[in-house]
Amino acid sequence: MKCPYCGRINTRVIDSRPADDGESIRRRRECDTCGRRFTTYEKVETIPVIVIKKDNNRETYDRSKIESGILRACHKRPISADQVRELMDEVEAFIFNKEVREISTREIGEVVMEKLKALDSVAYVRFASVYREFKDVNTFMDELRKMVE
Repeated sequence: MKCPYCGRINTRVIDSRPADDGESIRRRRECDTCGRRFTTYEKVETIPVIVIKKDNNRETYDRSKIESGILRACHKRPISADQVRELMDEVEAFIFNKEVREISTREIGEVVMEKLKALDSVAYVRFASVYREFKDVNTFMDELRKMVE
């Protein structure tokens, strides 16, 4: 780290602790050349993710949009808020662990369906019916047959 006073790069950390916001690390440093002290803050840099919609439009990732779809699918089901939050955290971890700048709604939807299928079959079918745009009862019945088999 470069000293803001003398411009030399030989500084050392003398104290580290979480910052008040809980999102960064506060580091107290001392310059070995001039002896002056200064504070730096270290924060994790996240890659902004762009979501590619079905119509090929692009928009920034928004957790609340996925979460609202999951909540609608889980409406009046025996699924706790903690389970929904955990499922959402798993989906989000999948998205960010890919370390890509763009991801399609198709890929996100498939992950959500996989997680919902393991959690609650009714919530899964509800989500799938909207996500896959079931056109008629036969399409709906085909999906139900796949689940029963």
